Amino acid sequence: MTQIRSRAFRFSALPLRFAAVFLIILPVSLSGCSAFLNSEKKGAADEDYDANPPPVEQLYAEGVQQMRQGNYDQAVKKFDEIDVDYPYSTWSTHAEILAGYSQYKEQDYDAAIGSLSRYIALHPTDAEAAYAYYLKALCYYEQIDDVQRDQSATFETIQTLNDVILRYPDSAYARDARVKLRLATNRLAGHEMVIGRFYEKQHLYAAAIGRFQNIVTSYQTTTYTAEALERTTECYLDLGLTGAAQRTASVLAYNYPGSSWYQAAYAKLQDHNLVADAQTPPPPKKHGFFGLF
Repeated sequence: MTQIRSRAFRFSALPLRFAAVFLIILPVSLSGCSAFLNSEKKGAADEDYDANPPPVEQLYAEGVQQMRQGNYDQAVKKFDEIDVDYPYSTWSTHAEILAGYSQYKEQDYDAAIGSLSRYIALHPTDAEAAYAYYLKALCYYEQIDDVQRDQSATFETIQTLNDVILRYPDSAYARDARVKLRLATNRLAGHEMVIGRFYEKQHLYAAAIGRFQNIVTSYQTTTYTAEALERTTECYLDLGLTGAAQRTASVLAYNYPGSSWYQAAYAKLQDHNLVADAQTPPPPKKHGFFGLF
């Protein structure tokens, strides 16, 4: 999981570049804002602040500054002020996505998902909508748990990553989303394997075969497919279904001939006198996994 997350954080540094681009259009330079902020008088009453909120440019500059300093909770407050005081401005549109990014960096994923979903609903054709979809997917991705735990976040991750790929297929976000999609799919297959192993250990062979079959048919590009075929062979042998065991082992031999899982399956067939001791069964005619069961 640590390795998976490191990729996400490297790629998610993009909003700081967005912030730099947005600031180009400021009618006041950052240095001017800085001077203005340094000269700001403190201690104004709350009612005076509400009646005369700071200029939107100032709030935006403060939010970006807090974000760059890693003070993400303070950055969110500044961006939220823009949304409240200047809801129809261009600044508000930019502030919404930067608020979502700040919440993501603060690991407040539920709040970030809410902010980004709202941004997408209000600005579906905005130039930064692609990034909003991608960042929303990352919020789910970072919550993927160990294969032995509930995988609800993994399902959400796959759905949101597919949104990025389908809507923006040629973008850099889509390229990274495809990598993360493979990792998330592998995690689901691993979860199925954990359950299947448990059922097999409890001698609930029909239930175990169902889980292993799901890996072969639904997650056949993952790293668990060879193991699923081998364990299916085991279950069929334990049930006395030798023909089904031989067919499964043949598919394993054809698709993973040099794997340790095939060697294990072949040894079990030998133990049941289903193959000649000195002869490896020839691979079957080419076919996909879907014709197995």
